Amino acid sequence: MKPVANATTSSSDFDWTYPYPSRRRPVLGANVVATSQPLAAQAGLRMLADGGNAVDAALAAAIALTVVEPTNNGLGSDAFALVWHSGALHGLNASGRSPAAMTADRFEGLQRMPQTGWDSVTVPGAVSAWVTLAQRFGRLDFARLFEPAIGYARDGFLVSPIVADQWRLTAGLYDEFPEFAATFLPEGRPPRAGELFRSEDLARSLEAIAASAGEAFYAGELAERMVAHASAAGGCLSTEDLASHSAEWVTPIAGDSLGVRLHEIPPNTQGLAALIALGILENTPAGEHPVDSADGLHWQIEAMKLALADAGRYVSDAATMDMGVDALLDGGYLARRAGEIDPRRAGRPTFGAPGAGDTVYLCAADAEGNMVSFIQSNYFGFGSGIVVPGTGISMQNRASGFTLEPGHPNRVGGHKRPFHTIIPAFVTREGLPLMAFGVMGGPMQAQGHVQMVRRIFGAGQNPQAASDAPRWQVMEGATVGVEAGFEVATLAALAERGHQMSELPAIMFGGAQLIYRLEGGYLAASDHRKDGQAVAF
Repeated sequence: MKPVANATTSSSDFDWTYPYPSRRRPVLGANVVATSQPLAAQAGLRMLADGGNAVDAALAAAIALTVVEPTNNGLGSDAFALVWHSGALHGLNASGRSPAAMTADRFEGLQRMPQTGWDSVTVPGAVSAWVTLAQRFGRLDFARLFEPAIGYARDGFLVSPIVADQWRLTAGLYDEFPEFAATFLPEGRPPRAGELFRSEDLARSLEAIAASAGEAFYAGELAERMVAHASAAGGCLSTEDLASHSAEWVTPIAGDSLGVRLHEIPPNTQGLAALIALGILENTPAGEHPVDSADGLHWQIEAMKLALADAGRYVSDAATMDMGVDALLDGGYLARRAGEIDPRRAGRPTFGAPGAGDTVYLCAADAEGNMVSFIQSNYFGFGSGIVVPGTGISMQNRASGFTLEPGHPNRVGGHKRPFHTIIPAFVTREGLPLMAFGVMGGPMQAQGHVQMVRRIFGAGQNPQAASDAPRWQVMEGATVGVEAGFEVATLAALAERGHQMSELPAIMFGGAQLIYRLEGGYLAASDHRKDGQAVAF
């Protein structure tokens, strides 16, 4: 690895103990990839071994994940990325907009947006992310990045255990969509762990995307098939909607906490919520208490409630937000929000007034110092249930992220990006790259970012230990979901403060992947809640 000027990272930044039950230990190396599925991690490592950089590795892993973890993402997904390259951090928003004809009038009489079918679908953006990142930062030929994924699709792969569990949970959800069963239930049921799954349709689609640098997906044969299927089912996706799509370079938003700076993609994502929560916590005594104590958890939970209330009210397509990011991250506003927390009682906050189900996450880094934080998702499991005949393309259901509330900035409308849960994260210190990470899992994501930052930079925990630690998740009202592993006395103390504690299964708490820069290399950590792994050389 080339030395980075004034680098201040070292293995003494955190301890090397592992206080929580785990099946994992961190992986160390000069070139690293961490993903939620081992075959995808290996696909990324192959690119690095073949002379590619971290961007090539991340893209090969992301493309492979559409095949080997179809329960959470696919060719019809959206994506976002944060990339450290050439001494700067770059943000990419590759989420799609709603079809131009998707106006509020279309949903008159409904109480909420549909979660399945074509009326839950926005233009898929993941393919545009692959093309845009490869063109700007990649080193290998674009088609080379698809080779592992095409092989897994055409020759088959053995389904991993947690992916099989997630596949099993889809039974009955998409019965009204026969093409879903034809593609993803080849024996009339979800494949079991260790069973071979293949999709020739998906292999051909990947080949078409690779050969055309994405053109086939947005303006060619695959686009025509998507529009024809939508039209036949009464959907409003058009050729113009697909052809007009493009990924957008954005300036990351950031906030300082615990001596580091956390960077997020700006709205339409919920990354803002993580920055608000950490900013509120900077104005509290949270750091005076152990991170797993009742006092420490209370402050974190209450700050997260306030942040999520603000995000739910204000985050939307950037063009329709009625409150600026700077106002929501203003120091005075964050201090006032912190003052609303009762140290002894759980609150049920609403949004403030400042002045004028399912995802894959991966990260990669190389010996040249490039680092990538990347996320793509269908949203709920396989998404909308729509699978385009003859293509293997499962369409996301991101339009369900809109609201139908009149006057709300996130109200459904034509050619508009919805509120997005998926968020990659990146940490710098003194302007230098330090950590690429993410915690996949719908509304858990911003909360996971806060918990990782507080554990690693506040409590000094090893990134693997921070991933292993039991998690909490703010739910509706005063309900707080908790994972097994917290002390009984701690949960009782929180309940005495009015928190309604509910123990939930591990699947509810997402999955983390983290890469931390050390002098001379990296530490990579992978969540035991997923099948994935960190790999390196």
